[in-house]
Amino acid sequence: MSTNASAVSSSTSLPQQSDAVAQKNVLGKDDFLKLLIAQLANQDPLQPVDNQAFIGQLAQFSSLEQLQGVSSRLDTLLQTIGSSNQTSTASMVGRSVTYDTDGVDLVAGTPPSLQAKLETAGSVTAVIQDSSGRAVRTIETGAHAAGAFDLGWDGRDGNGNALPSGRYTVTLSATASDGSAVTVSAQARGVVRGVSLAGGATQLMVGSSLVNMSDVVQITQS
Repeated sequence: MSTNASAVSSSTSLPQQSDAVAQKNVLGKDDFLKLLIAQLANQDPLQPVDNQAFIGQLAQFSSLEQLQGVSSRLDTLLQTIGSSNQTSTASMVGRSVTYDTDGVDLVAGTPPSLQAKLETAGSVTAVIQDSSGRAVRTIETGAHAAGAFDLGWDGRDGNGNALPSGRYTVTLSATASDGSAVTVSAQARGVVRGVSLAGGATQLMVGSSLVNMSDVVQITQS
């Protein structure tokens, strides 16, 4: 029984071709041009490629080439913007920032700078919890005008004991003089001591906290 060597070669090459196609999901302009040339080389002399269809394919090739050029320029632009942003962020080292947060990283012996920001005038209740979720301090403020003000937390619990270093979250609620709810948010302040670029994300190192640039609401000279 004879075996068609070319058929065997063709069949054994199919998995390899399939793998190559799977690895390359997007046709580049060189691939597109090769397809056009192959189409012309293998056309039926009795039924040549329709001129209109061929012109349409050339137009697609032109559009593909232009799009790839635009994509390449956009990639370059994004890289430039990214480098510029990193340079700009690095210039913030040593400056004081105020940022939105849901808590602070307490360092023993250093009072945290935690504040509340009221949309309208009102009184604030701040509940501070440790990493286990246990409430360690509740602060009741008197009436305050709209804006930000320091909560006056000294890093101690309700009994006056110094709390250990660690992450503490704060939950705020506020009411107006008529008892209606007032929008309030927590903020913290600190000096930028460095910039982290880990994982492709740019974050400010404030004390022992990492702060996203999008959370920063104010930058001042220290």
